[in-house]
Amino acid sequence: MQEIIAALDARRDEARLGGGQRRIDTQHGKGKLTARERLDVLLDPESFEEYDMFVTHRTTEFEMDKQVVPGDGVVTGWGKVNGRLVYVFSQDFTVFGGSLSETHAQKICKIMDLAVQNGAPVIGLNDSGGARIQEGVASLGGYAEVFWRNVQASGAVPQISVIMGPCAGGAVYSPAMTDFIYMVRDTSYMFVTGPDVVKTVTNEVVTAEELGGASTHTQKSSVADAAFDNDIEALLEVRRLVDFLPLSAIVRPPKRRVNDSTDRREMSLDSIIPDSASKAYDMGEIIRKVADEGEFLEIQRQHAANIITGFVRLDGETIGVVANQPMVLAGVLDIASSKKAARFVRFCDAFSIPILTFVDVPGFLPGTAQEYGGIIKHGAKLLFAYAEATVPKVTVITRKAYGGAYDVMSSKHIRADVNYAWPTAEIAVMGAKGAVEILYRGELGDKDKIAKRTEDYETRFANPFVAAERGFIDDVIQPHGTRRRVIRAFETLRNKRSTVPAKKHGNIPL
Repeated sequence: MQEIIAALDARRDEARLGGGQRRIDTQHGKGKLTARERLDVLLDPESFEEYDMFVTHRTTEFEMDKQVVPGDGVVTGWGKVNGRLVYVFSQDFTVFGGSLSETHAQKICKIMDLAVQNGAPVIGLNDSGGARIQEGVASLGGYAEVFWRNVQASGAVPQISVIMGPCAGGAVYSPAMTDFIYMVRDTSYMFVTGPDVVKTVTNEVVTAEELGGASTHTQKSSVADAAFDNDIEALLEVRRLVDFLPLSAIVRPPKRRVNDSTDRREMSLDSIIPDSASKAYDMGEIIRKVADEGEFLEIQRQHAANIITGFVRLDGETIGVVANQPMVLAGVLDIASSKKAARFVRFCDAFSIPILTFVDVPGFLPGTAQEYGGIIKHGAKLLFAYAEATVPKVTVITRKAYGGAYDVMSSKHIRADVNYAWPTAEIAVMGAKGAVEILYRGELGDKDKIAKRTEDYETRFANPFVAAERGFIDDVIQPHGTRRRVIRAFETLRNKRSTVPAKKHGNIPL
């Protein structure tokens, strides 16, 4: 019996060594952790239960039968993050460059099926050179099996991808269908085709970092939600993200104990709006001052910064936040910000996370670049997302809410539940100057008369009371009481029930 146990231990030791010590040293030399070391950081101590440690590939072509490594380049199983169940896979670059084989894919598919069946998030640590060329179509079929499961899991359980090395070709499409993507600066890349192929096909010379590095995907493409300096920082942030999320679509997000009074007044908010309507202020400051203990987990901070998205807690409950940022492009809605916010709103709705919207929006960004780029359709995505969402929705207008952008930003008319405005709010079709120039274009030569017209327009419309008189605003509130009012609003909405017309699904303007 002892010999059998010793043999088992020896096989386990072999599997844990992956591609061998030399390749592990190479991985460390690049500033990267191994697949198993990453799981040690991500998961609670002693919580990981591994599946399929002894699985090997079945390929005999190209002398692959002489290169057999237990586990076949991916570590799979389940563990816990702060005591809550998650399913994980971690690709091992020391084994065939983390390339995906038929059996490698089957291991990933098994834990994805278990995650959906048992109602728990899937976290994928990606470090792969792509499809295993020696297996040909079997490897491609493996990718397709993973893709199919990504779609089935979408909206059922949270899916999180961490790109921790090269990720090319078919390997990028599974992360792209997950809910959140984190990257590691300087060591992770995502592209459909690498720099060499790009040069051959288009004659364009580009580095891997320029083509698909963390800065490219967090700032320009919006493929990734955040980037971090090293593996450990990225994995700790994943733990923080998981803390905000429900395990699945059929359970509530977790409630945490917090040391922050629901009646806390934030007097500094009474003076945060500048006297001049053309001056900027930091909407992020408002979010943090309203949130429990000032904690705000921002999503896609480096992309489309004219709108802010992320998670806070209010009285311990997870709340999704969408807010215009006056410090960037005056908080205007454009193509990038509309897509960013729409995707976030739809995620929150899928997982029953209430949405808090802070509004200071002068309208949609004009210009040929926006029109040619499809601002009409992209702006409609945000409108569709808000109108489709049935989770509790509370809106606070802090300053400008002009034109169609007022409608889009979770207005009462598209079924926000509770709509508040600060006394500094300006709700109108457009700003006073533009409105007067249209309404009184025949008087434009008389500066005094135009100034009087502008003043009259501001007095009549540059306030929240016209909307409040019509019931489009539920109350005009003191800024310092925003936290208390918002928490109380969400409390009344906790058991909200909504019905929608019978349908298979809507057709969002993609």
